[in-house]
Amino acid sequence: MNQTTMTPAEETAVPAEPLAGKPSLLERLERWRPLVAYQGLSLGLICALVALILLVANALTQGTIAEQQMADRLAVLRQVLPEALYDNNPLADGFKVQDAELGEIEVFPARLQGKLTAVVFQGSNIGYGGPIEQMMAVDAQGRILGVRVLAHKETPGLADKIEASRSDWIKVFDGLSLDNTALDKWKVKKDGGQFDQFAGATITPRAVVKTVLQGLQFQARHAEQLKAE
Repeated sequence: MNQTTMTPAEETAVPAEPLAGKPSLLERLERWRPLVAYQGLSLGLICALVALILLVANALTQGTIAEQQMADRLAVLRQVLPEALYDNNPLADGFKVQDAELGEIEVFPARLQGKLTAVVFQGSNIGYGGPIEQMMAVDAQGRILGVRVLAHKETPGLADKIEASRSDWIKVFDGLSLDNTALDKWKVKKDGGQFDQFAGATITPRAVVKTVLQGLQFQARHAEQLKAE
C-alpha cells in the first residue's frame, strides 16, 4: 500500500479554523447597527442645530431687512414723486384696491394738507427674461409724474436701457396721460406706436409700455375711489 509522507513543515502547520467559526453576514450587520444609529442621530442633531441658527439669524435680521426694503422703496418713490406734492408718508398710508383686470393693487397716496395730489403704485408684465417690476406715479389729473423699473432680468447691455441709470428712455413717459396720448399710440414704433424700441430687444420696451398704459387705465377706473380713500 502507498503511504503518504508528510514534510516537517506540514506536520507543524496550524490547521485552519473551520468555516462554521466565521461570523455570518447577519451577525456583522448586527455589529454595525449601533454605529449606523449613532451616525443618524448625530446627523439629525446637526441639522436641527443648523435650522435653529438660521431661525435665530432670521429673527435678528428681519427688522433690519424690512427697514432696508422700506428705504429702497422710498428712494425709488422719491424718483417718481416730487416732494413738493406731499407732506405725508405715502408708504405708511398705503392701501389696497381690488381691480377687475389687474387684481389687487397696493396704492401709496400722496397728500398735501390732506388733499390727494397723486398716487403711486406698482405693476409688472413679462419681458424677455421674466417679470419687469415697475413703480409709477400719477397725479390727480391722470398725468404721469414718473416711471421707474424696480427689478428685471433682461439682457445686460442690450435691454437694460429701461433703467434710469442706463439711459433716459424711461423718462419719455413723464407728462403723458390718456387725454394727451391716443390709445393706439401706447405701443413701440415697431407695432405702430410712438415709443422707441431697442435694437434687438423689442420685447422689453413693449412690456414696459404695456404696464404704463395699464397703470393709467387703473388710475382712471378708480379715480373717485382713490380720492375718497
